[in-house]
Amino acid sequence: MLYLSSTLVPKPPLSYRTLSVCQTPQPHRRRLRCGCYINDALRVNREQNKTVLHSEENLRRRFLLFFLLTSGISPAFPCFGKTKSKNPYDERRLLQQNKRIQKENNAPDDFPNFIREGFSVKVVASENYVTRDSGLILWDIAVGKGDCPKAGQQVTFHYIGYNESGRRIDSTYLQGSPAKVRMGTNALIPGFEEGLKDMKPGGRRRIIVPPELGPPVGPSTFFSSKQFEVFDVELLSIQDCTRRTIGFYSDVVCN
Repeated sequence: MLYLSSTLVPKPPLSYRTLSVCQTPQPHRRRLRCGCYINDALRVNREQNKTVLHSEENLRRRFLLFFLLTSGISPAFPCFGKTKSKNPYDERRLLQQNKRIQKENNAPDDFPNFIREGFSVKVVASENYVTRDSGLILWDIAVGKGDCPKAGQQVTFHYIGYNESGRRIDSTYLQGSPAKVRMGTNALIPGFEEGLKDMKPGGRRRIIVPPELGPPVGPSTFFSSKQFEVFDVELLSIQDCTRRTIGFYSDVVCN
């Protein structure tokens, strides 16, 4: 521990001129002059004491800062720098960047653009798309014929999945066989099933699924972040399903 002792400053002695003036033969002038010079000497003494105290305070701060730095303690210094204000992001630049990336990934025609700035995403799409109250965005490329699928029925469909960059992430066409799923069994993500349940056989639709209607995110899932997903869906057929029971065995058969 460092101890600092205060330095005593002796009062400055009266000058020879002061003494000589105080010893003048005129009493009234002697008292006036002595009082003036003594006051001046006291004022100079006070100013010197203030200077010494200020120097001691600076010295004490320097010793304290040296002790903190040598002991490994990081002192907190006041910050007077300017805080960087968040300016509106350049949507035009981000839009052109997204278009360039989609072009490199061979995204299909009239593919929606996504302007992402941090956690906020803006979807830029043509007038062909319709946004529902749930946040789902649809575009009916071709409307089919017949009835829409109901809960419990099985649907057979092809699909291609894309991410925001227009990169293909999955395709039943490349797998060589369509997908078959029973409606109303939670086998599909909410946004995909919502976009599929009012399609008709032979119809083709592009579905833009927002993160809140998308798949769960985690290390055990295919998706690793909250992003928009785009699906091109072609509904092939709808089959009725019945439950079949043989002895202790029971299953569902769809024709």
